[in-house]
Amino acid sequence: MLVVGDSLSAEYGLARGSGWVALLERRLAEKGPAATVVNASISGDTTSGGRARLPALLTQHRPTHVVIELGGNDALRGLPLKQTEANLVAMARAAREAGAKVLLVGMQVPPNYGAAYARDFAALFGQVARAEKTALVPFLLAGIADDAADPLRWFQADRIHPVAAAHPRILDNVWPVLQRWL
Repeated sequence: MLVVGDSLSAEYGLARGSGWVALLERRLAEKGPAATVVNASISGDTTSGGRARLPALLTQHRPTHVVIELGGNDALRGLPLKQTEANLVAMARAAREAGAKVLLVGMQVPPNYGAAYARDFAALFGQVARAEKTALVPFLLAGIADDAADPLRWFQADRIHPVAAAHPRILDNVWPVLQRWL
């Protein structure tokens, strides 16, 4: 399994081995099915960066499953949604053409980007997943970023990157889709 993501998957600000991808690898080892997980995530990566890196990763690792967790940095930079969408489509197609199943992981942006941009950004993950017939996790940070009680307790001081205690919850958001998928 190949995970292509940004800082949320690359363990930004965390001790190595405490992020959701490392927790996924341990869960798979315990519960099965047995799988090697390659975390090819890079902090700060955008869908353009992921799209550029993906062909070499597919050739090198020959994954049967590809998890695409990108797009958040596109939104934080205010990049055009059509560009993000085109990159996600291209990545899904490239992975599928390489013989892999694809899981797209959705993201949302804070409301200060404007209601229309936030709505359209969140919706594009579902649109790409439907069009490309991929599996979908609608919102990676569900129950964390939208925690009604105190969402800030789940984040580092930058209010962007989850603390280690949030990563089991992140894995729990991804796991039901992965479990059906595997």
